[in-house]
Amino acid sequence: QVHVVESGGGLVQAGGSLRLSCVVSGSEYRIDDMGWYRQAPGKKREYVAHITRRGTTYYVDFAKVRFTISRDDSEKTVYLQMNSLKPEDTADYYCYADTGPGRYWGTGTQVTVSS
Repeated sequence: QVHVVESGGGLVQAGGSLRLSCVVSGSEYRIDDMGWYRQAPGKKREYVAHITRRGTTYYVDFAKVRFTISRDDSEKTVYLQMNSLKPEDTADYYCYADTGPGRYWGTGTQVTVSS
């Protein structure tokens, strides 16, 4: 059974940084794309970024300058470095991993940015 577990969320002041981590375990297949979505209170879940198996990265516009996605395949982990955080970045951040026949999601890690 595949497990996806996020960590690294928390409370931070505006302008601060956080590094989210997401570890994938239990897959007998290679891990292809890994990425992040977020969901702010009262809003729909939105795409943030993803990284392919070859290391190509993609970002939504708001994340292109302030966020960096990376992965460590030896640790089956994807990271999201978030800098210059703003109150509007407050959300639950969800990680996913494409492995084998499916896409697997974590249960999220909460990020709160105070003004």
